[in-house]
Amino acid sequence: MNKNIKVGELNLLKINRVSEPGLYLISEDEQEVLLPNCYVKKEMSIGSDIEVFIYTDSEDRLVATTLKPYGMKNDFVCLEVVDSTKFGAFLDMGLPKDLLVPKNKQRSSFNVGSRKVVQIVEDEKTNRLIGTEKFTLTKEVNNSFIKNDEVDILLYIKTPLGFKVIVNNTYEGLIYHNEIFENIKIGDRKKGYIKYIRDDGKIDISLQKIGAKKDDDFSQKVIDILEQNNGELAFTYKSDAEDIKEVFGMSKKAFKSALTSLINDKKIVLEENGIKLIN
Repeated sequence: MNKNIKVGELNLLKINRVSEPGLYLISEDEQEVLLPNCYVKKEMSIGSDIEVFIYTDSEDRLVATTLKPYGMKNDFVCLEVVDSTKFGAFLDMGLPKDLLVPKNKQRSSFNVGSRKVVQIVEDEKTNRLIGTEKFTLTKEVNNSFIKNDEVDILLYIKTPLGFKVIVNNTYEGLIYHNEIFENIKIGDRKKGYIKYIRDDGKIDISLQKIGAKKDDDFSQKVIDILEQNNGELAFTYKSDAEDIKEVFGMSKKAFKSALTSLINDKKIVLEENGIKLIN
């Protein structure tokens, strides 16, 4: 059970008493918070523990919910803009109350329907959860990683060099455009691999494990995509590199290698205008 109630986090609290609006939950330091009736279930009983997320309602009162938001305090998330006002924008974070990104926390335009990468933080003055684009990533990587370590990445900015990514919810990394052979966009979450840690502490990221044998994976990917398209597609060795990247998510070199392997294994046949699975 939580020693005290923490805003923006999952809390393990004890059901303390029943009231007309819902159940009151209590922490070890005897602070109470309401779990409204809409989240109360028959199996919940006084004295039992329950895991809830804590945030503040429209009147800045603490409130508990059994809903799981799209992110917790200090998490980086990509959320949809659902409203925009003179003082800020509101993003859907999976709760009845949307996440406010105040104007002074914005770096770009927040248009309704767009998706934005923000960090969820607790406002020091109000204790409300808010979103901010003006976040700072840790630059001191030290000995946190070695080459080929698998990491979680979130794409958040497209630059002339490539895509900047947030690594393990903490560090800044970069994937170079000429090393991307699949369709990716801002807000995507993916697995990446440590390629190189630069002198400035930033990290070069690869979407493929460095030095790993990919031929079998590429061949299987070609088969999978053919199966999704009735067993045939209008692609050959001479197909355009951008078209190959768009459909198969790989370089032309990797695609040609996969075709050769599949033809030799008699899994596909190369025709004048395309490739076809052999049943």
